[in-house]
Amino acid sequence: MSAIMVQGCTSNAGKSYLAAALCRILADEGLRVAPFKAQNMSNNAGVTPAGLEMGRAQLVQARAARVIPDVRMNPVLLKPEADTRSQVVLLGKANPEITALPWRERKPQLWPYVQDSLHSLLDEFDVVVIEGAGSPAEVNLRTSDIVNMRVAREARAAVLLACDIDRGGAFAHLLGTWHCLIPEERELLKGFILNRFRGDARLLSPAPEWLCEQTGVPTVGVVPWLNIPLPEEDGVALERSQAPDGPAGFVAIARLPRMSNLDEFAPLGERARWVSRPEELSGAQAVIIPGSKSTASDLGWLRQSGLAGAITRMAAAGVPVLGVCGGLQMLGRRVHDPHGVEGGGEASGLGLLDLETEFAFDKTTRLTHLTDAETGLALEGYEIHHGQTRSGPGVQELAPGLLWRSGNVRGTYLHGLLENPAYLERFLGWAGLPAPVGLDSLDARLDAIAGQVKASLDWPYVQALL
Repeated sequence: MSAIMVQGCTSNAGKSYLAAALCRILADEGLRVAPFKAQNMSNNAGVTPAGLEMGRAQLVQARAARVIPDVRMNPVLLKPEADTRSQVVLLGKANPEITALPWRERKPQLWPYVQDSLHSLLDEFDVVVIEGAGSPAEVNLRTSDIVNMRVAREARAAVLLACDIDRGGAFAHLLGTWHCLIPEERELLKGFILNRFRGDARLLSPAPEWLCEQTGVPTVGVVPWLNIPLPEEDGVALERSQAPDGPAGFVAIARLPRMSNLDEFAPLGERARWVSRPEELSGAQAVIIPGSKSTASDLGWLRQSGLAGAITRMAAAGVPVLGVCGGLQMLGRRVHDPHGVEGGGEASGLGLLDLETEFAFDKTTRLTHLTDAETGLALEGYEIHHGQTRSGPGVQELAPGLLWRSGNVRGTYLHGLLENPAYLERFLGWAGLPAPVGLDSLDARLDAIAGQVKASLDWPYVQALL
């Protein structure tokens, strides 16, 4: 068995991206490869062929490794519902008992599942590519760690530590992280990676040499800024992707505090613009309300921000409006939560669709195919929702229990709707917008990323670690 692990100095240092690249590089060399991330905190989730829930990043990494996604690759998924509350998804299913435990009491319950999943993958595959979370330098979390150095020690993994050099202070980040590690953790740290570099790498000298003198750890790669998108693990990337100076006509996406599965809107490209205030809707030719992990709370935010009224007026003026999952529920008349799935109670929706939703205790998670009665298109995607939605006479049901329409307002439970190219073209056509320049297939993007990352690393050195 063999394992290599990508950790980062910070969140959004590019760990998921680099891990996906390593999965594809090693798979191309004929090895049987599996990705692994012990614990993922993200509302960007997807569904495996077995109908179980796991982090989107590990689904992409499984695709990179050319293997069937398996929840053992992400045994623990934390889905934030509020600033101090997250739903625990264990081996693909929500676990209310562990969800109810205080944060520091969860480790004894979760670690055995992490161990079993990790060792079963190590036994079945030639190489396991492990991704860390946040930073191993968070010493306040060391005693409750089940995702960074404790996993590295359990797998006897060679660790590569990545930093985002575009942020500045890269060498301080790397040296400071090394100093925060205990001796047995430092022994596993085999290389530094400077990620997202722009410019002439020769200008970095003598800093990498100095860093090696300080730590004994070589810099094994300078990876350039790669403008090749992959589905993102969380919302941090929004800070980079916002393009206020993009095309004049755009699709506005409400930036809900607890939005989920935002990666599904990547096919909109530069046509997408995330909005938080009514004035930011000026020039929008379509509006999307995305999924949410806390529908009632985000409905309150829509009203407080003024976006609810603005979106209602735009809908009345004929602007296309699309709600996905939680966004669909918000477009309806009322949302009920009798089992306290998202805190309990009920809330009034925007009333743009004649729908009423009640949250069931059990969650629906499945890959889904449907035919849209409006367009005749065969569509595919996935469902992740507690909501069970009933329609009234004022709305047209385009696919049973999945897709509804009232005039220019549409709502769906199908995540990935706009990842269907033909539907994306129709949606933009309704908005009077041209289709974006074609986005390469996910496999083509993974191939391109793998080629550039491999060329940027000291690959013989990395190979020797395995």
